[in-house]
Amino acid sequence: MTVTTALPINYDVLIVGAGPVGLFLACELRLANISVLVLDQAADPESLLKKLPFGMRGLTVPTVEAFYRRGLLDDLLAAQHANDASGATRPSAHWMQEKRRPAGHFAGIPFFQDDVDIARWHHRLQSPADVKVAIDMQSLECLLAKKAIAMGAEIKRGVRLESFEQSDDGVMAVATGEIFRARWLVGCDGGRSTVRKAGGFGWRGTDPEFTGYSVKVELADQEAIKPGRTYTATGVYTYAKPGTIAMVDFDGGAFHRVQPLTREHVQSVLRRITGTDVTVTALHLAATWTDRACQATAYRQGRVLLAGDAAHIHSPLGGQGLNLGLGDAMNLGWKLAATIQGHAPTGLLDSYFAERHPEGARILDWSRAQVTLMRPVRSSRALEAIIRDLMGTRDGATYFAEKVWGISMRYDFGESHPLVGRSVPDFEFADGTRLGDFLKTGRGLLLDFGVDAPLAALAKRWRGRLAYLTLDAKDRLGLSAVLVRPDGYVAWAADDFPDVEEAAQAASRWFGAECPSL
Repeated sequence: MTVTTALPINYDVLIVGAGPVGLFLACELRLANISVLVLDQAADPESLLKKLPFGMRGLTVPTVEAFYRRGLLDDLLAAQHANDASGATRPSAHWMQEKRRPAGHFAGIPFFQDDVDIARWHHRLQSPADVKVAIDMQSLECLLAKKAIAMGAEIKRGVRLESFEQSDDGVMAVATGEIFRARWLVGCDGGRSTVRKAGGFGWRGTDPEFTGYSVKVELADQEAIKPGRTYTATGVYTYAKPGTIAMVDFDGGAFHRVQPLTREHVQSVLRRITGTDVTVTALHLAATWTDRACQATAYRQGRVLLAGDAAHIHSPLGGQGLNLGLGDAMNLGWKLAATIQGHAPTGLLDSYFAERHPEGARILDWSRAQVTLMRPVRSSRALEAIIRDLMGTRDGATYFAEKVWGISMRYDFGESHPLVGRSVPDFEFADGTRLGDFLKTGRGLLLDFGVDAPLAALAKRWRGRLAYLTLDAKDRLGLSAVLVRPDGYVAWAADDFPDVEEAAQAASRWFGAECPSL
């Protein structure tokens, strides 16, 4: 609903949802001194489903790079190590049991590190962010909440959004009887997003084919079913001793969130999927999920935006959902901040949808393709065999690594240079610093390897929005100059003597009008 009366503003941005996406977005906005309030309907952020074993998530390369570029990588690794040292059960995925070092999987089919040809990625350099990170959701949320609060964001828990109205200059939200006023509202409130529904966003996609179950049980006989991933005539199950089980029942999603999960029901499904008389003696934890894949048709309606699962949902196969949402936050934060500060060029905020919607659509199709391989039919088993053979080749393993790790992600900026639209290489400079060290402030960068005076003058024209670096690098990758957006993606690059006018056009496109002269 839209109203025309002006509203007194309490905050620049109101974020609904204090999950990793909402909290990371809050951190990004605070880098630009944007006032932020985060609301979450849960009074207590802790949940058994966020902890081990079911809360474990693997982070892709773009996500780890984002944390590294914001100075959060050490905290992230410390949280991961705390998980490892806690003694909590961390059931290894079945593909992690292979003798060779696994590099990932697609629909449970592994590909291996020694098959991946990293030399093909000419646009990348080794970086401190080249680490594999797996962390439970609760530890990640705790890390981001602590950071957001330290940066000055406010978080209110136990507050449920009820409704909101827009005006020409802001949004008025009602949540648990309180009224909150902000210039912008961002829904990071999950797949059943209240913001999306109340905001009238379109929602399109495909219906579920299965009900997935994640359960922690006690079995009368731990040897009754086979460990690892097993395809059966009725579905798929993955079993890690002593009692952690994920299973997929191709019932069209009929049992997802329709009634309480009982020991008897879980046992019945487990027996049907495994084809055994296994007995469940106790049910400690259970949750369902589906492969429903849907996406908002727009990520913005006036002063209301969507990010994370509020904008797109799909099955958790491959663990891409969290990474997709964090990528939304990294992309949106600096653009929304520039809009609020009044120096955003025309169309900057709209580029959030233009860049992130195609990435979301790709991940949804990636999820759908995995479901195709999991169907309990002969054609899927035949296709699985072909995919498995392809993944065993050097070309195949490298292709799947690019997709699963996020290495191949590139925004389409309409530029021909092969580096533009990609994550900037982490150049190591002659003085021992790295490019990632200079992205912690959330400003853009103009990197000039040639110490070119015209580029120095250009950087001054966007002072405060661009940092100008003239450090030499150990490996320039044949480049003479690079313009980097605040999110770490290359906006412009030159191999030879840089064209100052081209650089100025790129700076104007992403950083707005030049600053007034001193």
